[in-house]
This record gives sequence, structure tokens and C-alpha cells, in this order.
Amino acid sequence: MLLADIFVRPDVRGFLAFLNAAPGPRMHEVDAARARMMLRSIKDIADLPIGTLGTMLDLTIPGPAGDLPARLFDPRSVRDPGPLVLFFHGGGFVIGDLDTHASFCAEMARALDLPVLSVDYRLAPEHRWPAAPDDCEAAARWVASAPPALPRVATGLVLCGDSAGGNLAIITAMALRDDPAPLPVVAHLLFYPAADGSRTYPSLAAFESGYLLDRDSLRWFADAYQADFSHPRASPLLADLAGMPPATVLTTSLDPLRDQGRAYAAALAQAGVPVTFREANGTVHGFITLRQAIPSAVADCAGAFALAKTMIAESVATRLTSPAPTSEAR
Repeated sequence: MLLADIFVRPDVRGFLAFLNAAPGPRMHEVDAARARMMLRSIKDIADLPIGTLGTMLDLTIPGPAGDLPARLFDPRSVRDPGPLVLFFHGGGFVIGDLDTHASFCAEMARALDLPVLSVDYRLAPEHRWPAAPDDCEAAARWVASAPPALPRVATGLVLCGDSAGGNLAIITAMALRDDPAPLPVVAHLLFYPAADGSRTYPSLAAFESGYLLDRDSLRWFADAYQADFSHPRASPLLADLAGMPPATVLTTSLDPLRDQGRAYAAALAQAGVPVTFREANGTVHGFITLRQAIPSAVADCAGAFALAKTMIAESVATRLTSPAPTSEAR
């Protein structure tokens, strides 16, 4: 039920009314295979077309338990060396794939004018925690190794993800901070991240039903993933965040995970990490793949990309102008 005293955008209200009145089982009432099929079946209705690109290429990344599918999106057919965005999709670690987030990745590549490499990590319940963070770290290290199979020369990584993918982007950034790869992580870009499953935040009770992502679905995802949420590789907000790369964090006001994203952005600032925070008012979790169903989401994405583009440029410039560390400082 929508709360009467909470601002909901008109297009969001219409979408939620349609969704909440739709017949049939909810995602948490079916198995993982059917839930994945349900998500794929609505992507072309809910989201915009992929649009024009100079490059869209499927490739594979060697992972810890076999090859990982990946897809490269680039508005250019050829490109000079520069930063590369590594994207991890959301879906509660259970659903989502390269296709469900393809349109968003294409738009991000155009808006940032950067190549975007989307990674299809292993999903639960077939592959429980920590399979997903293991795969995402392996993908980042592979890109940082300048592999011949990747037709772009990266000079730094921008780690990006939405929801569960935001969790994986944070965890991967932590791993590369603690054990650096040949390329630096110059920034991380997070959309409504799942940053801390170790405790209950007020936004969960406020938006536990009626706002797309609900308490039952979150419980269903957690039961499938079987993570130890007292561990920083599941709840990265529990970790020391000093030395993390600059961040752009976007939350939404009508989201049971809202307070996790707010808390993560605040913790970064407290740790001295450059962070830009923005909350999209009156909209819901998952809007980046709902830009046709919720037209106002187009502007939300554009605003986030503008903030991220500035932060990436500042981070790269800072690295170029900072003196190299001395042997005593290493």
C-alpha cells in the first residue's frame, strides 16, 4: 500500500498501481529460473531500446570456476586508451543478466563517452556467496592485466553496479584497494547499493511493500544467496573505508534499501573519501531499467552520469598531477 504522506511522482504512481494490480505470482513465490524468465520477459516493455553504438561485442572472461560471459558497449568503434567502466548488474544475486541491463549500459557508455564492460557473474542459488564477489574481482583483475582479448586499452577502472551489483562494485573496489591490480580503480558509481545486510534500517519498514522491491523479495534473495552478512565481503559497510576510490552514490526515496546507500555515502565522507551523493525523490528501486515504464528515470540517469563524469575526470586529473609515492611511503 502506498503511503498517503509520501511524495510519489505521477509516472511512478501509475507504474506502481499497474504493477500492484497485476495478476499472477510474485517473484518470491516462484523458483529462480522462472523469476529470471519473468524479468527477461518484461525488459523490452519496461526499458528503452539499446540504441546506436559504435561497438557491442560479446566476449568471455576467465573466472575462478569457468568462463564468465561479458559484453562490451562503446559509442565509438575505435578509442584511445582511457578509463573503462566495469559494470555488475543488480537482481539480488539471483536474477539479471547481460540482456536485462544492456540498454542501461549502452546509455551509460554514450553519456560518459567511455567503454562499458558488463559482467555476467554466477548467480544464486546455484552458486551461493562468495561466488559472485569472487567472479567480479576476477573480472576486474583480468581487465587490469591488459588482456589481448579485450579490444580496448584501459588506463583505469570505474566500478559500477546497481543494487546487488552496487554491493559487488564496492567489494571489488575494496579488494583492489587492499591488493592492488596493475590498473587503479579511479572511481566507483553506485545506484541504490545493497551496502549492509547485517542490520535492519528504518527504510525497510517504511517501504516494505507496494514499492516494487519489498521485504518478501529481499528475504527470498537472501535465502538463495546464503551470505554471511557479518562479513565485509557481504556487508561492505562493515569494513574500513579509508583509501577507497572516489564515489558517486545515487539512492531513491521510495526504497527499502535507501538507508543503506545513505549510510555508505556518509561513511565514505567520514573516512575522507571524495563522494558525491544524490537521492532521486519520489521514485523507486530499480529505475535504471524502467526508463520506458517510468519516463522521469531518464533524467535521473542523466543527472547521475553528469556527476560521475565530473568525478571520474577529477580523479584521473588528480592521479596525473599527484607526485609518485616514495619508497618510504609505499
